Amino acid sequence: MQGVLAPVQFIVFLASLVLVMRYLLTGGGETVATASIVVKTFVLYTIMVTGAIWENKVFGRYLFAPAFYWEDMVSMLVIALHTAYLVALFSGALDVHSQMLLALAAYTTYVLNATQFVMKLRAARLEQARWPTQTASALGAR
Repeated sequence: MQGVLAPVQFIVFLASLVLVMRYLLTGGGETVATASIVVKTFVLYTIMVTGAIWENKVFGRYLFAPAFYWEDMVSMLVIALHTAYLVALFSGALDVHSQMLLALAAYTTYVLNATQFVMKLRAARLEQARWPTQTASALGAR
């Protein structure tokens, strides 16, 4: 599930980022930029729930398993900022320009978090690729 949702979330993020930047630079497209942030937020919530379920199945904890502790910590910040955006949007607590800046802050933390996960995945793949070589070397040394 994560293998499908992560790329979908990244595509939604890129599209939304373009729309938010367009609004901030030109003042145009407020409605579509706002809608894109809401969609991005709900895709984020979906991937977080499915990720927590996966983490529980693999590590016996829904969040903060030692293997993903720091990724989960940053994920909480990502969720908090996206949720703060929704609160600001629906309560009117911030003007539209400030809402868009809040969305950019949320997106910045999302990029950091996505980078953490990509680095963790890459390290795991590199480790997995080394395993057969290490096993073969150990067997050959006998």
